[in-house]
Amino acid sequence: MTWICPKCERELKSETQTHYCAKVNLDTLFEGRSAELMLAFDKLLLAVADWDNVAISNTPNCVVFVHNQTFLVIKPMKAVLDVKFYSTAPLKDLMPYKSLIYSGRYANHFRISKVEDIKPVMIKYIRESYELL
Repeated sequence: MTWICPKCERELKSETQTHYCAKVNLDTLFEGRSAELMLAFDKLLLAVADWDNVAISNTPNCVVFVHNQTFLVIKPMKAVLDVKFYSTAPLKDLMPYKSLIYSGRYANHFRISKVEDIKPVMIKYIRESYELL
């Protein structure tokens, strides 16, 4: 069961869940960014949007994808997308820009500058993050 905040229209687990409460237009996150970054974002969005029970919301700095918990965060930067997803172990087939351990999980960050940077193995790992969380 989810609750939708009447102010920001974000889908949350409960009325008491803390969140950044502001409406943010996706287009404002990509202002001044290249069309290639928007295409890369669109490819990631299309890959995960049809998965069951995925809530997608915009914050002032990023787009957050939530299943039971946040499983994917995409932050548009000046020339790249910072793509973060989680795993239970270091990734074998991809080399992250950085990987940090939080609560026994790896938060893997990738820098994406073009559509071709998004390989099928990355989508596979994002799916594992979705299933993990």
